[in-house]
Amino acid sequence: MTAVAEASPARPLMPVEQALEQLLALAEAAPIRDTERLPLAEAEGRVLASDLVAALDLPSWPNSAMDGYALRLADWQGEPLAVSQRIFAGHAPQPLQPGTCARIFTGAPLPEGADCVEMQENTAAAEDRVRFLAPLKTGQNIRPQGQEARKGEQVMSAGTRLGPIELGLAASLGHERLEVVRKVRVAVLSTGDELVEPGLPLGPGQIYNSNRRLLVSWLQRLGCAVLDAGILPDDLARTRACLARLGDVDLILSTGGVSVGEADYLGAALREAGELALWKLAIKPGKPLTFGHFQGVPVIGLPGNPASTLVTFGLLARPYLLRRQGVAEVTPLRFDVPAGFDWPRPGTRREYLRARIEQGQVRIYKNQSSGVLRSAAWADGLVEVREGSTPKQGDSVPFIPFSELLG
Repeated sequence: MTAVAEASPARPLMPVEQALEQLLALAEAAPIRDTERLPLAEAEGRVLASDLVAALDLPSWPNSAMDGYALRLADWQGEPLAVSQRIFAGHAPQPLQPGTCARIFTGAPLPEGADCVEMQENTAAAEDRVRFLAPLKTGQNIRPQGQEARKGEQVMSAGTRLGPIELGLAASLGHERLEVVRKVRVAVLSTGDELVEPGLPLGPGQIYNSNRRLLVSWLQRLGCAVLDAGILPDDLARTRACLARLGDVDLILSTGGVSVGEADYLGAALREAGELALWKLAIKPGKPLTFGHFQGVPVIGLPGNPASTLVTFGLLARPYLLRRQGVAEVTPLRFDVPAGFDWPRPGTRREYLRARIEQGQVRIYKNQSSGVLRSAAWADGLVEVREGSTPKQGDSVPFIPFSELLG
């Protein structure tokens, strides 16, 4: 990437879409290529490293979709049929005797010769004979062999994040282990003399460090291997030394100290290393954001205010991390919801309001300050207000659930 000294005060704010596009391009240029094979029980949240191909037909034989009776349709002339066998799931049936039917249960293999299953609710049974009470047709209530997958068919592509459904599908195909991308190694550090860890006494002008706990927990949920690098004081030499110790990670993620002011020690260290892109984004909260490299290691510097950290990590750093693991779709689901508020102030930046859905409308927290993390604890997602727009009560507004960002 091209090194830039720092953003000029007159430089236009970068649109969110452009910043994300550049971050994803940088992620694609530095993919995580190392893989490991893990048992299914340890693969939750990991990213599939190679296409998953079916090693067998699924199901491997035709089976019944209902509790009922299996028969050959040509044998039924409207009269009751004798029951010649009972077939349970997990048991191999005998070929169907001509002119008879078989009692069959859900998931049980279809006997050879049968081409129809009728559910028990549409039958009347007496003395081992069954009367069929409704019209029948060939193939009804039968799951054919290979209905879900055929041997050799690709069922999941590389880059798929593995959740409970994906792991269940892999198990149904007999896979005990899966090849996954190794965890992204992320070092998390906070900057600022004002920060104190919870449990310690506060001095004058100091606050407790919430961002480190927010990010460490979030990164772990994303399947990253996290190195907690602690709090850096406002000191250039110590900032430089700390960054130099983190050469084995895939990303250094910091909060605070990413403006162009006198306390921008992170930016100063990156400028010394020769690569710094300081973006001033058209986003609120979270305008300042730094991306650069320190001795070849990518560095993302997030704003220090808690709500700004949350928004910029969720919308920009999270997609970057997923794309480095090969995940193709990194854009969170969003959907339109009627606004339960008026927003009369058109802004020049894209705004993300902490909000939650109540009674079919989305309502915003009363205090949208970038320093108020309580707003996010109250909310269940973000409302997106585009530049220059003034949504009113009842207007449709885009809503991004936190469940899309956090997992």
